[in-house]
Amino acid sequence: MYKTLPPILMTLGDVNGIGPELICRLLAAKAYPDLRLALIGPEAPLVHHCRHFSITPFWTPLDPANPSALADRAPGIYLLTPPRLAGLPATPGKETPAGGLAAGESLEYAVPILAKHPDWGLVTGPLSKAALNEAGFAFPGHTEFLAERSGVGREGVCMHLCGPVLRVSLVTTHPPLAKVPSLVTYDRVVRCLELTWDYVRRLGVADKPIAVCGLNPHAGEGGLLGREDEDVVRPAIMAAVAKGVGAVGPLPADTVFHRAVGGEFSAILAMYHDQGLPPLKMLHFSETVNVTLGLPFVRTSVGHGTAFDLVGTGRADTGSLEAALDLAMRLV
Repeated sequence: MYKTLPPILMTLGDVNGIGPELICRLLAAKAYPDLRLALIGPEAPLVHHCRHFSITPFWTPLDPANPSALADRAPGIYLLTPPRLAGLPATPGKETPAGGLAAGESLEYAVPILAKHPDWGLVTGPLSKAALNEAGFAFPGHTEFLAERSGVGREGVCMHLCGPVLRVSLVTTHPPLAKVPSLVTYDRVVRCLELTWDYVRRLGVADKPIAVCGLNPHAGEGGLLGREDEDVVRPAIMAAVAKGVGAVGPLPADTVFHRAVGGEFSAILAMYHDQGLPPLKMLHFSETVNVTLGLPFVRTSVGHGTAFDLVGTGRADTGSLEAALDLAMRLV
């Protein structure tokens, strides 16, 4: 199934968080015999978790100065350690700037590789936004970081999360709630609808429209509860539909997820983070995958955070990481 797949890169994320543990446990438990997978990050946290969980080390180090050599390698699991991270110690379970440095530097290392090999995929481990910023990377998360570094820009991408049933795109990513209305613009809604429609077509599920949530309660009740849905969201939907996108709305967000679970829609476009993600994670918490739509390469990620408090316990579920890797293999 995977014999012709391009290589996939996988960052460890914050090396003090749950990412390295999940990677060790997943790759020890499940074989990917036809996949060339390159882990990106320091070796110490992998060694630590292998010892802690009695796992035989499973990776082969590669020369970080020549990552393109991965293209000629046999299927297997490899490790690329960016020069700035060589010898970085592991302090599992503790949130530190060093963990943010590892996360940020791994992304800085991965992006030029993907610029050279846009057919390769990227799976990212969870990072701490606080530690990332403390380490000097002024981004609120992976989506914004990769959008800027790839040259697409934040307005060019759309944050999308999905599980086996629900698929949810977000017009805005991580702004304070008070700023959301000003960020829900005509151009932004159109762009997110176009990217989401392209994505569901790629998955082969574009036989049903995208449901667009209203920004306001009851989608504004015709303007009675706020004008944004009539003045911004509805015209944007009409423009996207005129371009061939299948979309309906704006619809009240308090009922649209129930309808989507019933199979009425291919995906949902929510206006903001905490409108779209609570229903998704309630239904698919251990299977949620984050996908950045609009990048010049495939990028998937786990749908959860660093879980510092679970590191070393063995209780954290590997399902989201497994789903992220499986989806990346499907999309590359």
